[in-house]
Amino acid sequence: MASTAAPPTMPAAARLQDYPVDVTAGDLFRHAPPDLAARWLAMADGLAALREEAGVPVQEVVARQIQELGLSFRMAGDDDERPWPLSPMPLIVGAQEWATVEQGLVQRARLLERVIADIYGPQRLVSEGHLPAALVAGSRYFARNTVGVRPRGGHYLNVVAVDLARGPRGQWRVLGDRLRLVNGIGYALENRLALSRSTGNLLGDVHARRLARFFADLRSGIARSCTRENPRIALLTPGRLNQSYPEQAHLARYLGFPLVEGRDCAVIDGRLYIRTIAGPKRIDALWRWIDTNALDPLAFDARSEIGVPDLYEVCASGGLELCNWPGAEVLEAPAFAAFLPRLSQILAGEAPILPNIATWWCGQAREADIVKARLDEMVVTSAFGAAVDGLPPGTSVPGAGLSGAQREALIDALQRRPMDYCGQEIVQLSTTPALIDERFVPRAFTVRAFVARGPDGEWTVMPGGFARLSADGAVQTMLMGEGDLSADVCVVDTTPARTGRAVATMLDQTPKVRRGGGILASQAADNLFWFARYVERAELTVRVIRAILGSSIEVDAAGGSNPEVIARMMALLAEWHAIDERQAAGPVPEACRAALGDAELPGAVAAILAQIRATGLTLRDRLTSDFWRIAGRPMPAMNSHRPATLLRVAHELVERLAALSGLLAENFVRGPAWHFLDLGRRVERAQGICAMARVLAGPDGEGDEQADALGALLDLSDCQITYRARYLAGPRRLPVLDLLLLDPDNPRSLAYQVNAAAGHIASLPSLTEDMLPEVPLLAARAIAGTLQSNTIELFGTDLLVQTEAQLLALSDTISARYFLQFEKTAGGGAGLLA
Repeated sequence: MASTAAPPTMPAAARLQDYPVDVTAGDLFRHAPPDLAARWLAMADGLAALREEAGVPVQEVVARQIQELGLSFRMAGDDDERPWPLSPMPLIVGAQEWATVEQGLVQRARLLERVIADIYGPQRLVSEGHLPAALVAGSRYFARNTVGVRPRGGHYLNVVAVDLARGPRGQWRVLGDRLRLVNGIGYALENRLALSRSTGNLLGDVHARRLARFFADLRSGIARSCTRENPRIALLTPGRLNQSYPEQAHLARYLGFPLVEGRDCAVIDGRLYIRTIAGPKRIDALWRWIDTNALDPLAFDARSEIGVPDLYEVCASGGLELCNWPGAEVLEAPAFAAFLPRLSQILAGEAPILPNIATWWCGQAREADIVKARLDEMVVTSAFGAAVDGLPPGTSVPGAGLSGAQREALIDALQRRPMDYCGQEIVQLSTTPALIDERFVPRAFTVRAFVARGPDGEWTVMPGGFARLSADGAVQTMLMGEGDLSADVCVVDTTPARTGRAVATMLDQTPKVRRGGGILASQAADNLFWFARYVERAELTVRVIRAILGSSIEVDAAGGSNPEVIARMMALLAEWHAIDERQAAGPVPEACRAALGDAELPGAVAAILAQIRATGLTLRDRLTSDFWRIAGRPMPAMNSHRPATLLRVAHELVERLAALSGLLAENFVRGPAWHFLDLGRRVERAQGICAMARVLAGPDGEGDEQADALGALLDLSDCQITYRARYLAGPRRLPVLDLLLLDPDNPRSLAYQVNAAAGHIASLPSLTEDMLPEVPLLAARAIAGTLQSNTIELFGTDLLVQTEAQLLALSDTISARYFLQFEKTAGGGAGLLA
């Protein structure tokens, strides 16, 4: 019996031998054969050495890497994402044990394919009495209109996830199947990536098999049935509010798939296209991450707002490879688990290598009586995954844990609609060592394993998976709960693999040399454009607040020292909706505090920062981890109305926003994505310059008030030093305005912004073949022409107001031309479809 004394902390070699565990629980380490136990000890010793080298707990080392990679998730009910909870100690499974699991997974994937092919094909299993008709028709995921339609590639399934539990005696059993959304496959990749980067060569030292070959095979398997040599494969996401959106974005980036939403796509002449800035581009295959019911509002649920009209028609006619086929998730229903063991004998003539947990579907009288009689020995769950009376939505309930009233209510509901319920055996889980607070403690675990079709159409198994370490031992769900951890699953060989698939990775392949950033979807261009505008808008607003609080280079030139100038800048904040009219007329510190931190005001800095984060989430597959580290910082604390405190916050925000701008400027390849990013920045800055010049440099000012206002304008534009180097005099209206409006060499001038915007638009692809400039370019050139053909003496207030209106119109023409303004037209246009 292992000692139950408190184990030592990490620094002294992390004594895995001393960690407490109940020997009856089938612990992965305690019951490992000697050669495998040596791998566990080597991993623990390596983590201890890492802790010594870093000087901080190894959990912090891994957490830093997770932050660097931008790994996060959202629990049900959360508004904000949480850092991904990864345990530094992986699950280690020996190659011999995994070989049996692998065989069972391939067997199960083949069985599921056969059952789905029959349900949506000849339906012999129902007609011959092997499956109750109510079991199929009763599922909310049964897609009736797909019956009789066969996928182009001949397969209904391309990717399968299987939830596994390991019992106290080491036996592996199936908890459930995931055919609709294979959540966790991206997190398995992220776990391995984070652990590899934070532990150096430690995984290689324990001979862990690599995952990259599996993902290469998955990608090739999806492309296998496409008719083009270099098919375009996209990942269809429900959008950034989906709980697994971070996983989807990371997976799409790793596989090189465009990440698209339903509104990015359109059907033209029996093909699916993605709306891009260069017109529609054909999609050959689609990996869907949305429910069948939401996939096509014309074929399934008309209320869907995230699907693509006519998408199913394209699939049915053979114009698109879809992974997985609509309606495949019908087999996810827990009720099917009661029939799959027998179907394995009927369809394949063999018993399951990985048996289901014992399941009784109450749609059969005998099974319903068994469940009611043995309720205390079972877990009761919804037969088809829908909300039912007597059970909390989406959960399973142990019968023994029900109160008298709850028990009566459940039995009453079961008698009224028995087909809605299943009884399942209570599963006892193996444990694994988890590193928590620098101690090794046993945690019950479940594993989600993944199977995919390779380039030859045969099933291949990921050598590992995604493990959930339960905080309370619950097995009812694979969703991450409060206090749960994830862990990498490492399949290890007793000797290092020397050849073949075990060591090959996607990085070993030499890709064809290419340049550019691939296609740019219209929605992505829209998000890039507005993301840059929000960053620039926030910086301009903070600069105005900072000027109000008195942050000029010289005290006697500070706009903040003149009440009239303060009033003008307060009016500018009110015009930008950073404060309301009442606040504009009130005490300055209170107004500045609201302009910084009142998220209810649409133009306040806090609200704009929220827009930056929200828009940035849609660009997760394009932005670096450095960006996420800066953008994810909370609003600086403002615990008083004192000007010095608010000024400190303003300084910090200017530095933060400048860092974001710098990252955006330096980290993008100068392709279409970059053009839209900088285009948004230039348009927003140009509008801001016009507004600031109109408010602060009007012709009606005179004396000290005008000098202070012009000094504040130079501060806001970060041009004080440039002005003083050019003019050995205090701020004067015409020289200041020439520097800020018409000087094409000043990167803070209006002319510079307009010229840069015209250059970006000219670099974007054209929809026509006549080489004539399109409307946005004509609009930008018109503004540039006005600025180039006037001197500052002629550039009066009326012309400034006119330019401001032209800039607003330019933004509208850019949106109309590039951002999801594509209309479905028969035949499209010459040269548009590729």
